[in-house]
Amino acid sequence: MASARGTKNKILNAAEKLFAERGFSETSLRLITSKAEVNLASVNYHFGSKKELIRAVLARYLDVFMPAAVTSLEQLPEDSSLEDVFSSLVNPLLELKRLHPEATSNFLQLISRGYIESQGHLRWFFTTHYGSSLAVFINAVKSCAPDIPASDMFWRLHFTLGTVVFTMASSDALMEIAAADFEEHNDIETVIRKLIPYMASGVTSS
Repeated sequence: MASARGTKNKILNAAEKLFAERGFSETSLRLITSKAEVNLASVNYHFGSKKELIRAVLARYLDVFMPAAVTSLEQLPEDSSLEDVFSSLVNPLLELKRLHPEATSNFLQLISRGYIESQGHLRWFFTTHYGSSLAVFINAVKSCAPDIPASDMFWRLHFTLGTVVFTMASSDALMEIAAADFEEHNDIETVIRKLIPYMASGVTSS
C-alpha cells in the first residue's frame, strides 16, 4: 500500500512540474514516466488516462483551495468592494505553499495552462466537482456590481481571467524585468496583489 501511494505521488509530482513548465499538450506520458522513474503501466494503473492525470494534479490543489476560498468569501462584510472580493482569495492561494514552496505559483500556472490550451474536459471537471464553490465567487462578484448585465459580466470576468493567465504564465520573466529595470524584488504574492486593483477596476469600469 505504501509503495503504491509512493508511486502515485511520484507520478503526480513529475506531472505537475512538467505540466506547469511545458503545458498539458506538450507533455507526453512518456516524458512524465521518465521523470518519475516509473513505467507507463503505473500511470495507466493509477490514473487510467492522461486526462485523468491532469485532473488529479489539479484536484490536489483545488481540494485545498476551494473550501478555503469559500470560507474567506463568506466572511466578507456585506458592503465589500470587488477589490475586497479578489483580495479575499490571496490568503487561500498563499496557504497552498504548505503543500510545497512552489505550490501557489504552480497552481496558478496550471490553471493558466488549462485556459490557454482549451482543455475542454477541465471545464466539465471544474463545474462538476467545484461548481458550488465557483457559484459563491460569482455571486460575490455580482453583489459588488449589480448593475452590470450578466452578458457584460461574462466577458469582463473572462478578460480578467485572461489578465491572470498572461501574468502567471510570464511571472518569472516579469519579475526579472522589474528587478533589472526598476530594482523591484517581487515574489508571487506581490505579483498577485499588484493584479487585484487592476482587475477590480477593469470589471467595474463603465
